[in-house]
Amino acid sequence: MRLPSFNIVKSGFCTCLPKYNINPYLGRCAHQCIYCYAIKFPSFRGPAVPRLGLKEDVVRMVEGTKTKMPVMLSDATDPYQPLEKRYLITRRCLEILAEHEFSLLIVTKSDLVTRDLDILKQTQAVVSMTITTPHNDIANIIEPHASPPDSRFSALQEVTDRGIPTVVRIDPIIPTVNSSNKDLETIVSRVAEIGVGQITASTMKIVRGLLPSLKTTHFELSERLASLYSDGEWISGYKYLSREKRFEILSRLRMTVLKYGLEFATCREGFPQLNTKICDGTAYCRELLSRYKE
Repeated sequence: MRLPSFNIVKSGFCTCLPKYNINPYLGRCAHQCIYCYAIKFPSFRGPAVPRLGLKEDVVRMVEGTKTKMPVMLSDATDPYQPLEKRYLITRRCLEILAEHEFSLLIVTKSDLVTRDLDILKQTQAVVSMTITTPHNDIANIIEPHASPPDSRFSALQEVTDRGIPTVVRIDPIIPTVNSSNKDLETIVSRVAEIGVGQITASTMKIVRGLLPSLKTTHFELSERLASLYSDGEWISGYKYLSREKRFEILSRLRMTVLKYGLEFATCREGFPQLNTKICDGTAYCRELLSRYKE
């Protein structure tokens, strides 16, 4: 038994370096984001389910894993589900990983991450917080049960105040919803003031079945997205905006990010020339790995 590796899909423009990945919860995330891509995978459909066996299995996983690459929590269901307050599966995984000197990458939309700063301080760690909009009313539509934007900004401040590197993911950028220059610059300026080191951005990718499902609750938005993506392309099971549209959005955002002195990267977009840093943020926590390669 060993830590599972993150699935790098080169055909889907993934530029991540090798790392491990743990999902402490399976099923549809309680945040209920309307753009969720995880519904593409059978294990991440239905309500969120705690993987209680991980509390014991993670011990055997780390003992069977020799190369100490960064460990991401997580790539699908947010590791800080509301259920985490009760089950503490994510916290248990972090405790064991830190004890065995693995570096950590936390990817979340939840301010609950601040609960575990005591563990994150024990090893090299990076917190990647997704913030798609500075507006509560928009967040209530596209991420109805996630922590409000202001709570995420506050959590980032607490993390950076503890000296832990932070990345903000503006992911996804949904055309006509959260893609305006003003709103994107508001996010960038606020996180720059907080002390965030990097912005990673990605445009919305549509999985099969998403738009028909969205039509039942957000008919106008579904129709608008269908039109905007009509000249897009299917890549590795995802419907992308046309190359021209997404390059325009991302290059414009890049200029804003660099203006504020932050690093910039895109995620699975096919534009590596726009990146100034590794997309996932693990550039800030890979020093431990070099120790084991000497």
